[in-house]
Amino acid sequence: MLTDIFAFRYSQPRMWETFYEEQRRLLVQGFQLLNDVCPYYVGGHEDEHGKRFWKRIHDLLARELGLKELAPQYWGFYNKQDQWQGGQRTMTQMCETWMLEPFDGKMSADRFIKERLSLVEIGFREHETFLAGLNANLAKNIAAAELFDQRGQRKGLLVPGKTADAVRTTNANVNIKFQTAVNELNARFRQAGCQLHYHNGFIQVSQDETIAQEIETPFWKLVADTKWQNVDHDMKEALDLRDTGGRDPAFYAARALESAIKIISDEKQLTRGQEKGAHNYIDNLMGAKLIEVWEMEALKHLFTKVRNPFGHGPGAAPMPSLSDQQTNWAIENSMIWIKSLIRRM
Repeated sequence: MLTDIFAFRYSQPRMWETFYEEQRRLLVQGFQLLNDVCPYYVGGHEDEHGKRFWKRIHDLLARELGLKELAPQYWGFYNKQDQWQGGQRTMTQMCETWMLEPFDGKMSADRFIKERLSLVEIGFREHETFLAGLNANLAKNIAAAELFDQRGQRKGLLVPGKTADAVRTTNANVNIKFQTAVNELNARFRQAGCQLHYHNGFIQVSQDETIAQEIETPFWKLVADTKWQNVDHDMKEALDLRDTGGRDPAFYAARALESAIKIISDEKQLTRGQEKGAHNYIDNLMGAKLIEVWEMEALKHLFTKVRNPFGHGPGAAPMPSLSDQQTNWAIENSMIWIKSLIRRM
């Protein structure tokens, strides 16, 4: 199975020409945050979930980089008495050895850093998937805990309170812990002077700190729910294409907006089944008074000028294109519209 990693998505353009103290600190901090998210040791003992987590992220990245292992699992040397001393590294130690090895210039600084940030990206993504599973099962676990209390199955020395409350608190705490790690990772990117931002399983370029704080961060939180997965996917595609010089990034941003409009129309039971395009779905929102007339006109204008020209072959006409500034405008405005419409549901 192929794994999408930061180093390959952003192989171009080059982001780092040299490896200085700022980059070294960032890699150390990234590894520490990864270990905070899912530690290998808990209470001084190997944790089964931690062992599975570190083996998985090691194996996923090693395969993508074409390596059998990131660092040798077994180590050894002859001491001064000509006696062999050696041992076996755990998966977390293998990852740490590779992640924090000194930069020797045998590959470009850009590739060296991007490959190591890919381990952070994969780790955060894997843990985010794990949390999504916990959150999906929360209602079932609460119901089981309530039934457990009702049957009087709690025995021995009891902690005051309900088991269901403990389930809710535990779930809230693990989500808060992860979001805190995400916030710190993004703060570390800014501290290191990187125009990078982690959200919903991916590290991507964020070109403006104010836009990242005011537009992008709230947007990614809103579309993290699985029902918005197509919106999330297309917007990430738009950013990747923009940042790597790919074709038609604005098309994918507008497609993400169209998906959001369709989902809202469906959830509000406004969809009639006779819609032929985005304009008809916008009419549905207008009919339900979710948007005003001027908003309907603005949305339709965006699709007419951005979505439609790139969604159809131009024939013999000139190939449509947008400037960098126009592309950023289309992406940022699509994010703003999606945020606004979701909040009206």
